Amino acid sequence: MKKIVIGTIIAAASLMAANFAQCASCHGAKAEKHALGKSHIIAGWPVDKIKEALHGYKNGTYGGAMKGVMKGQVARLSDADIDQLAKKISSFK
Repeated sequence: MKKIVIGTIIAAASLMAANFAQCASCHGAKAEKHALGKSHIIAGWPVDKIKEALHGYKNGTYGGAMKGVMKGQVARLSDADIDQLAKKISSFK
């Protein structure tokens, strides 16, 4: 049983790292950059604000100049993925 739980935790952590790796390519390793010189710095945003933005990008109700790019980036994310990414990004200070 312990092996299954540990394996699940490791797999979830690996998936989250992979999900944020795509974000990091534009936003920086700790979400500290203006993505492509156009976005806000998102490091430290409150979890709810990040979730609202990601869900809005996904359903097309949020975003400015990068709306089209971000819609494609978040299209594959589940609600659980968005929750985890929001927590991760919010933790960067």
